[in-house]
Amino acid sequence: MITCLIAYLPILPLHLNMCLFAHVNVSLLCISSECSREFLENVDFPGTDITSVYSPDVEHCQLLCTQHPSCLFFTFVRADWTVDNRHFYCYLKSTPSGKPKVQNPLQGVTSGYSLKPCNPDPSSCLSQVYQNVDFFGADYRALFTSDHEECQRVCTQDPQCQFFTFVNDIFTSENIRYKCHLKYSWSVPRTPIVERKDGVVSGFSHKIQLTPFFKPACQNKLFPNTDIPGNNLETLPAASPEHCQTLCSAHPRCTYFSYDSNGNEMVTRAKQGVTSGIPVHFCQLDNNWLKLAHEGVDFRGSDIRFELMDDPDTCQTTCTVNSNCQFYTYVNETFFDSDYRRRCYLKRVITMPAPPKVTKLNNVVSGFSLRDCN
Repeated sequence: MITCLIAYLPILPLHLNMCLFAHVNVSLLCISSECSREFLENVDFPGTDITSVYSPDVEHCQLLCTQHPSCLFFTFVRADWTVDNRHFYCYLKSTPSGKPKVQNPLQGVTSGYSLKPCNPDPSSCLSQVYQNVDFFGADYRALFTSDHEECQRVCTQDPQCQFFTFVNDIFTSENIRYKCHLKYSWSVPRTPIVERKDGVVSGFSHKIQLTPFFKPACQNKLFPNTDIPGNNLETLPAASPEHCQTLCSAHPRCTYFSYDSNGNEMVTRAKQGVTSGIPVHFCQLDNNWLKLAHEGVDFRGSDIRFELMDDPDTCQTTCTVNSNCQFYTYVNETFFDSDYRRRCYLKRVITMPAPPKVTKLNNVVSGFSLRDCN
């Protein structure tokens, strides 16, 4: 497996084909062509779950379903749900037919459909703020602001802030009143599994925007055959050192990384087969690496669908012109299983802001960055 690792101390053992980020001190389904925007209040689509995620409201849940590669409909558990404590659960669902098998009346939930047939990339302007709702976790910075509006403005101006929680002036603990917690979730497409496999070619759409656009260009700073050990943050799949650098640059707490690997200071050491580097901030990375096809590499999972094609170049072009596609894998004529040959798998992952957990909490206000609300 080819991965990208971010982790805290103690230092985790590095494995072959890992990408290390460090921080210093601190299924192919039948998709209906029918567009259905309506919400079905107090209606449950039981079963056929793909996964569950947290959402602050049903509109956000619908957008998550729309961005998920195979979600076709969903059920959202509202704040007024009384059966148990599963508030703000968003259940993403699918069936081979593209329709729910059953619809049942159920108080406290709202169901609906993916907007994939309506708009290939619906707006992710999330202007709603949520009183007495906490976006728990994912903090990378905190400061004091006069009110939640100022907290939201700070989040909007910070290119790495995706959402926030503000503690108001009557919160129980006096020492954190007026505190504005800035929070982060991945806004760049992340390949879920990257592994070596003969007979396949993988790559990226040439149109995906991996980082915010900045006018000044910057130089990649990579150290071939060099390892920077220590202070690991997280493990992520990566296709190349440049891909790993892009992931590190997007993470607000990443200060350096190591790719393809078998204190308060950055120490380097020679190590064959390891590439390390430093992220860039507020400048434009060279994204030419996106145009490279990776022979013998499989981006497994996150399939939207597959189509039969004659070569990997056609597969790449198809992914680039498809606004839903972020990356692809093509199975060529040398693949050991003839049933899969000539398949072009178009793929995507969720990139809209998504809190890791949403809970009820009195006297706090949560919301999202307004960068996409121009």
